[in-house]
Amino acid sequence: MSEKENETNQDAREEDLNIDLENDLEDVVDEGLDEELDGEYRRFSPLKVILVTILVIVMLLSGVAGGVYYYVHQNLQAVEASNEDVLVTIPKGSSSAKIGEILYDNGLIRDAELFRYYIRFKEMGTKLQAGDYIFVKGMTIDQLIKKMANGDVFIETFTFTIPEGLAIPQIAEHLANKGYVDKDVFLKEVNEGTFDFDFVQAIPESQDRKYRLEGYLFPETYEMKKGATEHEIIQRLLKQFDQVVTNEWRAELEARGMTLDEAVTLASIVEREAVIADERPVIAGVFYNRIEKDWLLQSCATVQYILGKQREVITYADLEVQDPYNTYIHEGLPPGAISNPGASALRSVVFPEEHSYFFFVTKKDGSGSHHFSKTYAEHQKNDAKSRGSW
Repeated sequence: MSEKENETNQDAREEDLNIDLENDLEDVVDEGLDEELDGEYRRFSPLKVILVTILVIVMLLSGVAGGVYYYVHQNLQAVEASNEDVLVTIPKGSSSAKIGEILYDNGLIRDAELFRYYIRFKEMGTKLQAGDYIFVKGMTIDQLIKKMANGDVFIETFTFTIPEGLAIPQIAEHLANKGYVDKDVFLKEVNEGTFDFDFVQAIPESQDRKYRLEGYLFPETYEMKKGATEHEIIQRLLKQFDQVVTNEWRAELEARGMTLDEAVTLASIVEREAVIADERPVIAGVFYNRIEKDWLLQSCATVQYILGKQREVITYADLEVQDPYNTYIHEGLPPGAISNPGASALRSVVFPEEHSYFFFVTKKDGSGSHHFSKTYAEHQKNDAKSRGSW
């Protein structure tokens, strides 16, 4: 074989060897790639993909639910508290959505829409009542709802005080000056109004009586709704009298043989005569002693009532004025009360102090207290002592 043929055969063998090596290498690479792909497939099997997907969804839903809970919880909380009162009007026929808007606009809740869903959840939507309400910032939603469900509406009121010992004309003028009553209407209602109290029905009819309800308009501080009528105001004062004069007091008076109207009349005199509370039972006892002996009561307070105004000095001419209320010329009690006594004066007549005094005179030392005496001679000495002439 020639040298050229040998080289040719050698090249052919080397080429076959390279081809075989390349084929073997390709087989190795293909086999490794198949194994790698098979591993990846096994690692991401359909079951694992489903489980991972579910886990992701659950995590997403949990996150959303947590966010919703946080939002609802936060926005159902009360707004920042303050001492500020807020007057809110809930119109008639307001829907829960409208009520929520009103509360939100007034800074009382955090979310109007959430409020609507909350009261629906609570089944309170149809129970909220219209009206004017006073809310305080910082009230919880449940407190707001409860107040509206109870109809705890705001009523504008006014307050007035009836001092002890005023007569009815003075009370009428006092209230009229404040703009609460018409004086003439008030006085007419006193004499002609219908009031459902047993003690009113028991008041004796007398042409000499100046004001039918004198003595029964109980002195106290009152709160009334704005726009109250004269009748409603009088009704309230009479109701207070009825509460103060207990059944025990009435039974005690009955045992003494005294009617309630007589007791009120006597208490009205004690109210005007006494300044110091502790002396009222003593003064009441003086008048009881005089009544028992059929003496004239001789109360200067009854003369003052006739004159219509308080005088520092009463003249002898005043003492002789012809009037049924003048206890210097008419025996017994006057036709009716001369003032509206307080509880202390009324109690003193129910439970008077028992003693032997028939006279009393002011000490005129600015203390408001009195000298008490059993005889007229003692009384004259006390009177002179008071005047500084003895």
